[in-house]
Amino acid sequence: MNPKALIDECARLLGQVLRLEKPADQVVSDYFKANRALGSRERHALAETCYAVLRRRLLFQNLAQSGHGPMERRLALLAWAGEPRALDAAATVDEKAWLVSTAKIDRASLAPKLRHNLPDWVAGGLADAVPPEEFDALTEALLQPAKLDLRVNAVKAKRDAVLAQLLEQGVQAEATAYSPWGIRLQGKPSLNQWQQFKDGSIEVQDEGSQLLALLLDAKRGEMVADFCAGAGGKTLALGAMMRNTGRLYAFDISGHRLDNLRPRLARSGLSNVYPVQIAHERDERIKRLSGKLDRVLVDAPCSGLGTLRRNPDMKWRQSPQAVAELTQVQAKILASAARLLKPGGRLVYATCSLLRVENEAIAQAFSAAQPSFVLLDAAQVVDPAICSEGYLRLWPHRHGTDGFFAAAWQKEA
Repeated sequence: MNPKALIDECARLLGQVLRLEKPADQVVSDYFKANRALGSRERHALAETCYAVLRRRLLFQNLAQSGHGPMERRLALLAWAGEPRALDAAATVDEKAWLVSTAKIDRASLAPKLRHNLPDWVAGGLADAVPPEEFDALTEALLQPAKLDLRVNAVKAKRDAVLAQLLEQGVQAEATAYSPWGIRLQGKPSLNQWQQFKDGSIEVQDEGSQLLALLLDAKRGEMVADFCAGAGGKTLALGAMMRNTGRLYAFDISGHRLDNLRPRLARSGLSNVYPVQIAHERDERIKRLSGKLDRVLVDAPCSGLGTLRRNPDMKWRQSPQAVAELTQVQAKILASAARLLKPGGRLVYATCSLLRVENEAIAQAFSAAQPSFVLLDAAQVVDPAICSEGYLRLWPHRHGTDGFFAAAWQKEA
C-alpha cells in the first residue's frame, strides 16, 4: 500500500478508535479482521499511528486546530511527523508546510496539560503518588511505548540458555533487572513462529507482572489460588514456581478470559493448574476452600493506569466515578480472598494502577479491618529498590516496567 492510501486508512481507523466506545486494542483487532488484505507492515503502521495519537491526544488535537481537512487525517499526519520519507509521499504541499510550522512550536512553552497529555483527575492522582520533582519524568515515561518482556518458563528452560539462543538468532535481548525469569527485547518482533514460543519455553509478560509471582513465593506441593486469573499470565508463572506440583486454582468470573488461558496452559506443560469460572467473589466453589489454601494472589480489577505505555486509551476511557466503584470491588474481593488462607498462609493484593486510592488506601483499610493478617515487608522478598513503605511499588520512570503495586500479608497461626 502506498503512503497516500495508508494515511487515508489510518484516518479511517482513527475515526473508530477515537470514539472510545471500546478498548483500542479490540477496535484495532476488529478492523484488521474486517480488512484481511492488509499486510503486516500496514497493520503495524495503522496500530502505531493510533497509539501515537492516543498517547498525545490533547497535544495533537491542539496542534490540529491550525490545519485544514478532516481532523482524523491531521492527527494521523502529526503521528507520522517522525517519518519524513513517508510524509513526503503522503502529505500535500500545504500539509507539509503546516507540519513544518507545528514542528517549530516550543513544546516546553505549552500548558502542562498539553505536555503530559493526561485528564486533570489522572494528573492529580499521579501528583499525589510521586514526589513533585518526579512528576514530569513519570508522565513522560507514560508517553513512551513499552518494551516487550518475556518470561522464561522455568519448568522447561533456563533464562541464560534462552537468552543465548535469542542472541544467536540475532535478536536484541537482555536479562531483566529485577525478575529472575525475565528477558527484555528491543523492538516488537513476531514471536508466534519462534520455536521457544511454540514449545512453551517463553511467554510474553511484563517484568512487573512477573514480580507479583515472586512476591507470593509459592512453593512445591502447596495449594494456591490466582483469585482474578484473567488470561493466566501470573497463573502460569506461579505454576512454574511450584515446579508443576501441588494444586493451583485459576479463578475468574469471565469464561472467555479463562478460555484464552487454555492454549497457553497447553504450551506451558503445566498439569497442576485448575481453571474455574466463578459467578462472583463469594461463589460456593470458593467457600468450600475456606481456610485450606497456603497462598492467594489477588490481582484485582483496577483502572489500569499503570499500563498507559501499552494501553494509552485507558486514561481517556476511565473516570473518577469508575475508579470509586472499582475501589469498592477491590475491597470486597480482597476480603473474600482472605477467607481462603489457612493459618500461616500468605495473601498478596496487587493492581496495575498508580493511584494511591486503589493501592495503599485499600491495603491500609484491609490491615485495619483484619488484625490477624500481618503486613509483610516486601523488601524481605524482592529487591528493596522496587519497594516503598513496605509495599512493592513499580514505576515506569524508575524501573522501566509497567506501574504495579502489591502488598503481602501473612495470616497469624
